[in-house]
Amino acid sequence: MTPIAVLRHAPLVRVVQFRALTIACSGGGAATASTVAVPPPAKKNKQYPCVLVGMSEPEFQQLALDFGQQKYRGKQLHNLVYKMKAKEIQDLIHVPQAFRTELMEAGWNVGRSPIYKSVTAADGTVKLLLKLDDDRLVETVGIPVDNIKGSPRLTACISSQVGCPLKCAFCATGKGGFSRNLKSHEIVEQVLAIEEVFKRRVTNVVFMGMGEPMLNLKEVLAAHRCLNKEIEIGQRMITISTVGVPNTIRRLATHKLQSTLALSLHAPNQKLRETIVPSAKSYPLDAIMEDCKHYFTETGRRVSFEYTLLAGINDSVEHAIELAQLLQKWGHSYHVNLIPFNHIEGSEFKRPYKKTVLAFSAALESRKITVSVRQTRGLDAKAACGQLRNEFQKTPLLEAVAEEVQEPELEMTAVAA
Repeated sequence: MTPIAVLRHAPLVRVVQFRALTIACSGGGAATASTVAVPPPAKKNKQYPCVLVGMSEPEFQQLALDFGQQKYRGKQLHNLVYKMKAKEIQDLIHVPQAFRTELMEAGWNVGRSPIYKSVTAADGTVKLLLKLDDDRLVETVGIPVDNIKGSPRLTACISSQVGCPLKCAFCATGKGGFSRNLKSHEIVEQVLAIEEVFKRRVTNVVFMGMGEPMLNLKEVLAAHRCLNKEIEIGQRMITISTVGVPNTIRRLATHKLQSTLALSLHAPNQKLRETIVPSAKSYPLDAIMEDCKHYFTETGRRVSFEYTLLAGINDSVEHAIELAQLLQKWGHSYHVNLIPFNHIEGSEFKRPYKKTVLAFSAALESRKITVSVRQTRGLDAKAACGQLRNEFQKTPLLEAVAEEVQEPELEMTAVAA
């Protein structure tokens, strides 16, 4: 076996070191020495594990070479992880047992989490709770759409954080508290879990689950790369949602992704928005709109505005007219996605009547604003962000697990760095 080399994937610290063992051999003549590469004992590190999920095919090939295997073994590993959905190192049945043993001894694991809870709605929507290494729970939702005119779609609504620090007034995730950012492999594995449950490929991905993606942009971008390059989901089939974090929309634009940016707006003016989205106080509406315009200019991708309709709060025709005026002020390549509020236990907000939703939509359309009304899915599966997780967990399942909670201010600084 050749000595292990440092892999080129810095973010996950994928380093497997071999120590050299010198063995003295003596026979009838002079003593000779030979050097044998010996794998070190496995080192447990839950914060930065040596995980396979998230790696590219060239990285898998280098890993195989570093363990003294033929290069093609890396392609086999890539296929086993992303196509065959292997969960454990021992599930990598197409590579030699000795190779699998060496991977385990060096501290490698696949990077898949068990499903803690699964709930299926009458419309086919499936919500999963995945139990992470530190016993925290994260939500992901699979939404099937049978399209008579074309191929059926399967959308994965995935999370970027455990909980959320932004505490939007109507959001169940914020009410459940914030624990930590997800690592890139913990984001990617949500899509693999959905594909495994539905036994078919995910066609669309929306970063609209638990958490604020822009507060975890480094890991979100790494997950985006993997979803696009390794799982082969087109960039145009991926949407990244944000409520708005200063400086991050422009940073995202520099990557020139061909993915949709979805801004959670929820109000047509700054004063009302601050009552619904507390973090809006640090990010004025005009500044957000300017950054969205810049994103379109840099990427050529239109921006979608998510607007949750709350009965008696932001759902009047007057609000719709004001929203249209705001969008027309900043350009024309915008789309509004209206979302009737999904009721959560203990919330003071209510879902508007259908006629109110239709009137709001009509007011936008009459002013040349492209608009759609999101079809409500999975009401009986608690499919709104954070609902199912809050039913089972607001703190780690094992209280003995000590985890330092990262403050959102620190996360925002890290993103801007």
